[in-house]
Amino acid sequence: MRTPIIAGNWKLNLTLAEAAALAAQLRDAGAGSVGREVVVAPVFTALAAVAAALKGSGIKVAAQDLFWEGRGAYTGEVSAPLLLDAGAEAAIVGHSERRQLFGETDEGVNRKTRAALAAGLLPIVCVGETLAERESGAVEAVLGRQVRGALEGFAGDRVAALAVAYEPVWAIGTGRTATPAQANEAHAFIRGLISSGFGATVSARVRILYGGSVTPATVDELMREPEIDGVLVGGASLKADSFLRIVNFRA
Repeated sequence: MRTPIIAGNWKLNLTLAEAAALAAQLRDAGAGSVGREVVVAPVFTALAAVAAALKGSGIKVAAQDLFWEGRGAYTGEVSAPLLLDAGAEAAIVGHSERRQLFGETDEGVNRKTRAALAAGLLPIVCVGETLAERESGAVEAVLGRQVRGALEGFAGDRVAALAVAYEPVWAIGTGRTATPAQANEAHAFIRGLISSGFGATVSARVRILYGGSVTPATVDELMREPEIDGVLVGGASLKADSFLRIVNFRA
């Protein structure tokens, strides 16, 4: 059995005080003790405060990105060792917004994933197609390129230690959601890619999350699908009540 991951990506939202307050609400509600792995990803400036608020709660703190070098002349970047120092235990890598808005490449995702694993962070590696790519029948080609690019050169034990998030770009922030069957089909394809590259034992251990406008109204049906091992939540993770409902999904 793969332990589900319920991850909240707070994106560019919440001040330090707001982030710490939300973390305290989740902690006090016992979100970290429900038999699933709960992760929240605040902005860099709030990482340490959120980590302090969640200490001992069982809820993990993730960074929304990282750089592959540990130190040096890289103005504006944040490294894995610095994230660890701030209390992070995981890092989102290759989110579609990073790819679309900031030129993230498959090669860069590979290097960032490698750096996260080397530092002991759990990488949540994001892949997914645009609407144009889906409508043109290129879903498998896009996912194949992104998954292979992210994991090229990795040993099987390294791959087994990470998570993948399938986020159809056309369903992020749009209110549209892939049907559970569509999501499960994409997850099964991704697992097949991992199996062909690293073996069935490794692919059986990798947790694959769905991330595309997940809400309290959609999470139960999504989590009933056999290949969906959790969710990466955006807007619905910014309010304690809605995120707690997702954490306590009923599958």
